Amino acid sequence: MKVETSVLIISFIVAIILGFIIIPILKKLKVGQIERDDGPKSHLKKQGTPTMGGIIMIVTMIVVITGIYIYLVATGQNEVANKMLPLLLVSIGMGLIGFIDDFKKLVLKNTKGLKPSYKMLGLLIISVAYVIYLVYGIKIGTDTYIPIMKEYVSMPVYLYIPFAIIVILATTNAINLTDGIDGLSSSVSAIIITCLTIIGILFGIDEIGIFGSVVVGAVLGFLMFNLHPAKVFMGDTGSLLLGGVISAIALYMKMPLILIIIALVPVLETLSVIIQVAYFKKTGNRIFKMAPLHHHFELSGWKESKVVIVFSAVTLVLCIVGLNVIV
Repeated sequence: MKVETSVLIISFIVAIILGFIIIPILKKLKVGQIERDDGPKSHLKKQGTPTMGGIIMIVTMIVVITGIYIYLVATGQNEVANKMLPLLLVSIGMGLIGFIDDFKKLVLKNTKGLKPSYKMLGLLIISVAYVIYLVYGIKIGTDTYIPIMKEYVSMPVYLYIPFAIIVILATTNAINLTDGIDGLSSSVSAIIITCLTIIGILFGIDEIGIFGSVVVGAVLGFLMFNLHPAKVFMGDTGSLLLGGVISAIALYMKMPLILIIIALVPVLETLSVIIQVAYFKKTGNRIFKMAPLHHHFELSGWKESKVVIVFSAVTLVLCIVGLNVIV
């Protein structure tokens, strides 16, 4: 636990230092947020706020984990060191897909960004590679923990592989949809990743304890600049990165279904979009004032800070429930 606490603090400090370096660069490059005309009117004042801030978390993770890797190898803990790398690679891979999308939209001024089909293809390739690594590389098997039953159920490999891929794609997109209010996605993600990290520590999975602690530190450091009024937004660079982290850790620990509990807020955000689109196509009317769900509450009179506090509090309670289901 001492190691995890140390790397969390180091990661937090590195993220803050990088924030002071990277945010001015983003401002100089005029990598500013583009707000929707049909979105909440209060968001129009955010136009031009630096985005692609997920770079802060990516660089922090790379720098700190590289340092930890060298330390672990030097102290003879090669196995733990090597097991962290795939977790880092799949997370960074997802973040890079988001970076390309952000770069095209904000730097190259291509308002459409990365084509949705190309974006999904990139996420799919990374997801398939990671799942194949888990099943055939380190041979973790296809056992999946069922929270209600409190036991593992073995799935046929031909069902597990597509299931695991869907988990990754669904999680990355859910975290992406949760991003839309100052500090919301970063706060909710930090709580979820903390919960998964605690589970890893309780189960003695050292690589998860260390990797998760690094990510939590990076997110909290980024959050210092992302709280309302945000000085920087994470962009798809950050949201896809965090979605990759959450899904990668959950699958590594054979607990993807626990996300239904601890990540219920992103799940509801996603469902609100699906329901809104489906209902509008069928009736021409809307169920929510605006989707994703956080915008509905905004347009209902909630301040951004209230949405973040309530959604984070709900996530915290759900994570406590999740821990009790697991332990």
